Amino acid sequence: MKTNDDLNYLRKITDLAHDYYLNKLSLGEISKKYHLSRYLIAKYLDDAISQGLIKITINAPQERNFELENKFRQLFAIENIFILKDSENPSLKNENVIAFAAKHIQSLINDSQIIGLAWGDTVYRVIDAFTPKVKENLVFTQFIGENMKYKSAAGSGRMVEKVAAKYDAHFVTIAGPLYIVNNQIRELLKKEPAFDHAMSLTKKIDLIFCGIGTLSSIESIPAWNESKSIIFPNVDFENVAGMLYGRPYNSDGQFLNIVNDKTFGLDIKSILQIPRRVAFTNSKFKARAMLGALRGKLLTDIIIDESIAQRILMEAGDNTL
Repeated sequence: MKTNDDLNYLRKITDLAHDYYLNKLSLGEISKKYHLSRYLIAKYLDDAISQGLIKITINAPQERNFELENKFRQLFAIENIFILKDSENPSLKNENVIAFAAKHIQSLINDSQIIGLAWGDTVYRVIDAFTPKVKENLVFTQFIGENMKYKSAAGSGRMVEKVAAKYDAHFVTIAGPLYIVNNQIRELLKKEPAFDHAMSLTKKIDLIFCGIGTLSSIESIPAWNESKSIIFPNVDFENVAGMLYGRPYNSDGQFLNIVNDKTFGLDIKSILQIPRRVAFTNSKFKARAMLGALRGKLLTDIIIDESIAQRILMEAGDNTL
């Protein structure tokens, strides 16, 4: 028989779980509301699951198509390729990629200390699907400048803050813009005290996770769209298959602005030396962008579903499956 203390405890963790999972309060907001440390909140949320107060159900198993994965490994020589089987329930199709990406990235975070991330709605949803944890000596950081979507919750700076709250961890932002056209100003800014700490952290990143972008991600931001030809001099925009790490690349995975890169942040050579670089997409319109990333070996881990995989094969001229 449960005592009053037991019942009070169950009510407390139920209230915490309700605020976190249903009201979408952050660990910081809950900490202020209940005057509890973030460590205790994470523990209470785990208790709520173990006590059966919260039931997390997956409506469809995240089954993988191992045959298709093996084909992609042979075609593109990438080991960490994850292709999820399409759900029979259309409403769950996108959620499977999000849930799998969240689980995979969190497993990699366990062995990392400094994590870089980009922005975007899909990245936001993956972070939202993270299980709250407390991990000491963990730092999340931008590795390139601010995309200037200041009114969006999926903007660069807010994204770093959001994921850090999931781990009660530190975060560092890069206050400068994503692109700086003047070469001298861009290089000198990196040495300013306001940016020096962030820039030094980017050189120690163990893991990057991001979505796959297209040219529309730049064109949707007026400041960049109006200056495309200046930001990307001599780039033929018809050849742009995708955007990754803030840079345009073609369907062969070749970056188109290496000679005159205006991106403020970590350079491409350093980015491609980061041990784990994870990207995911649940958009059928990004098959060409993903094909370029595969061909150029721009990523170490890729998470997609069957329908996108088939579109990639069609783009590549392979219709054998």
